Amino acid sequence: MRLVVLGGGGFRVPLVHSSLLGDPDRLVDELVLYDVDPLRLQGISAVLDRQAASFDWRPRLRVTTSLEDAVRGADVVFSAIRVGGLRGRTLDERVALGENLLGQETVGAGGICYALRTIPVAMEIASTVDRLAPDAWLINFTNPAGMVTEAMSAVLGDRVVGICDSPVGLCRRVAGALDVPFERAGFDYVGLNHLGWLRAVRVNGHDRLPALFSDPAALTSFEEGKLFGASWLRTLRAIPNEYLHYYYFARETLASVADQATTRGEFLLAQQDQFYSNVLSAPDALELWENVRLEREATYMAEGRAVAEAGERDACDMDGGGYEQVALSLMTSIAGNTPTSLILNVRNRGAVPGLPDDAVVEVPCVVDGNGPRPIATDPLPEHAIGLMRRVKSCERAAITAAVHRDRDQALLALASHPLTDSVAAAERTLDAYITAFPTLSDLKP
Repeated sequence: MRLVVLGGGGFRVPLVHSSLLGDPDRLVDELVLYDVDPLRLQGISAVLDRQAASFDWRPRLRVTTSLEDAVRGADVVFSAIRVGGLRGRTLDERVALGENLLGQETVGAGGICYALRTIPVAMEIASTVDRLAPDAWLINFTNPAGMVTEAMSAVLGDRVVGICDSPVGLCRRVAGALDVPFERAGFDYVGLNHLGWLRAVRVNGHDRLPALFSDPAALTSFEEGKLFGASWLRTLRAIPNEYLHYYYFARETLASVADQATTRGEFLLAQQDQFYSNVLSAPDALELWENVRLEREATYMAEGRAVAEAGERDACDMDGGGYEQVALSLMTSIAGNTPTSLILNVRNRGAVPGLPDDAVVEVPCVVDGNGPRPIATDPLPEHAIGLMRRVKSCERAAITAAVHRDRDQALLALASHPLTDSVAAAERTLDAYITAFPTLSDLKP
């Protein structure tokens, strides 16, 4: 099988490569890395070569800066691009903060701006895959994953699937707090990407989650319990995805972000600029990469933990299963027609009552050789479906704006988002983004 990674010079590519090296079935025999930056490709290739040195087999590795060359004849395509790079992310954050709005890369104003410049590139990728690899499956890592996957589905239909490691990480941590084997449990999770709730953990037909709400020590022993607190989790009777912290504690999180000397994007930009500058001359490229990765993981969601006074991340909180494991499980199930269950971003098809059938949702799916099929969910409580509807309407407006270059829809997406409290601030933010990013200049009034 030929696997193509778009964004092949990205920092997380070694995680994918490591999973391939450890695959007993050796499903992927050729790995193609595509990136617009040849220096990043060289740096990551050095890490991969060092990774492979301790194995007696590895997939054939090829690198290219041509999208058509990369995609032609692919069996599976991983799309992990970052349009505008980390410098773009820092602008997403700082422009929004200038109007006292959240600029996180997938949530609020920052996520919408990121979508506006990413979706046109994603649509070009979708068309290229459809033309040059018509039987390929595209697995989308690119954020904001829900919006990007939904936009690409207009071209690729059900052959594009979005993945995220937040839900599986949450499920693993809750299973650990309940002291139940993850592999034996069934997880009732429903939402949008970076906006979802774990509502039940079933073992032998019994929901074990209620026991967690009556045990404050266990309930606050893992990342989400520390972030949200026992009282709020007992009120919800569900465990939210960590990204809901931006909604439930918006005022406190915004203040925490504004008080920090650097944003998350600025931290990652400085860290990765140093990594890519040093990796080719490092005595051990893999060791350097591992050290940088551990620092990156330990500082993830730092602003939320600061608000909750949760301290540093525990090792168990960083053990989520990872994008690469979700992607490999999905790819293996499709290729081998071996049924499995995974939480994925797919078109709704009636699985979540109250949302359009073609809207991309994040739900458990049954996966086999024909791809994933969403499992129908019980109706959500009004507070949850109401928030999902509102955010989904913003996402769909942003998709329309990105595809049709429609300023009114871009403003609607920004101004109607739950984390935006002023139409005037939304319009100023949009104008500032247009000034910051030349690719958005056609959205000028």
